[in-house]
Amino acid sequence: MNKIFNFLAVSNRYKHLIGGFIVAALAGSFYAAVYVAVIAASCLELKDRLYGNSWDWLDWLCTLLGGIIAAIVFYILIF
Repeated sequence: MNKIFNFLAVSNRYKHLIGGFIVAALAGSFYAAVYVAVIAASCLELKDRLYGNSWDWLDWLCTLLGGIIAAIVFYILIF
């Protein structure tokens, strides 16, 4: 369990996970939630890149994972 918490604490990955969930939850449909999560993750990493940091695929995947979780929750609540 500590490995998971340590993984999420690095580079504020828990914020990426929560942010992806929130953005995707506001999307309105299953496919829109996944699409919005991809766009949000890419924009966050582009911002990091423009500020001189490197592109972090794990941050990108954490944002996308948050969006996918929101999409699954949305799908379960609709059907």
